[in-house]
Amino acid sequence: MSSLSHLKVLDLTAHLSGPYCAMILADHGADVVKVERPDGEDMRRTPPFVAGESAPFMLWNRNKRSVALNYKDAADLERFLALVRVADVVIENFRPGTATRLGIGYEALSKLNSRLIYCSISGFGQTGPYSLRGGFDLIACGMSGLMSVNGPADGPPFRIPVPITDIAAGMNGAIGILTALAAREKTGKGQHVDTSLFETGLALGVYEAAGVFATGEVPKRLGQGHRGSAPYQVFPTADSYVTIGGANDAFWRAACKILECTHLTEDPRFVSNTLRVKNAAILATELEPFFRAKPTAYWCERFAAAGIPAGPVLNHVQALSDPQAIARDMVVEIEHTSAGTMKTLGLPVKLSATPGRVSRAAPMLAEHNEEVFRDWLAVGAGGPK
Repeated sequence: MSSLSHLKVLDLTAHLSGPYCAMILADHGADVVKVERPDGEDMRRTPPFVAGESAPFMLWNRNKRSVALNYKDAADLERFLALVRVADVVIENFRPGTATRLGIGYEALSKLNSRLIYCSISGFGQTGPYSLRGGFDLIACGMSGLMSVNGPADGPPFRIPVPITDIAAGMNGAIGILTALAAREKTGKGQHVDTSLFETGLALGVYEAAGVFATGEVPKRLGQGHRGSAPYQVFPTADSYVTIGGANDAFWRAACKILECTHLTEDPRFVSNTLRVKNAAILATELEPFFRAKPTAYWCERFAAAGIPAGPVLNHVQALSDPQAIARDMVVEIEHTSAGTMKTLGLPVKLSATPGRVSRAAPMLAEHNEEVFRDWLAVGAGGPK
């Protein structure tokens, strides 16, 4: 039995942050029902496609069932509220105020089910001067400071290609839900979990916030550098790129021996990590020719033998076929109703006694209308409106 197999979850979300949050719960056994509008959520129409089905939608909506309901239809709204009465969790990522207008906000639903955990994920949170604004990952990365420190040191801010605030806000939502469920064990009462992309972005800037609070100075873009460690970055090699975490003094001396540049360990600019960070750009310039002398595999083998953290820079095709990824079951196969046999990401959190798993592909729209109502309420639901 999986850890969360006792939970019933209604996933009212779209796009990425909310679905990702619900996916985490589903991966660990929760019965997650994705409630979509009759024409399906927008991600179903996002490329690339496999047999006409959106690959992104399928990846982060796995392990869920789908029903289609129209909240503005009185009969469908009543069907939805019937599910709420027996649910443990509701997750929504509407713009603040929308759920309340539809009659499915926290205040309304908690009156039907006092044990309900209601999670809201939005751009800026349910309160504050920006609460009513729409919010995407791009805007959150820009306004939280993350974008300002990404990119070349002497260039413009760069967009972060991974939708980091979407994904991490989904994680924060899942953490909030699990925390609220733990509290419910003590109190018997549910509560409202409120998180946002903006707050998530702020919380991810841990080094930057520490610097601002300590000095009041604006954090600068460092390019390949790191605010507290050196060398701790990417270096070009004879054939590609390698990363190395050599800030520890013992690692630093061992790395210089492998690189055959032991003279740098005596350089007064580099004798401590503090000084290496201060002179990081100069240090990188000094080290680069030595890294370029040999291919990445050569350096990785020797650094690994010496116990120095290092690794190649892989593209996603290489990373997803890497022996470590395969050994850790990070790529698994699943059967989809329409797309057939397909690959998806595995679970990054492994539990020894109650492991989660990918057991169900993403649902087709309204695929489980009859099934969900039968299972949850022991009544029929009818087709989608």
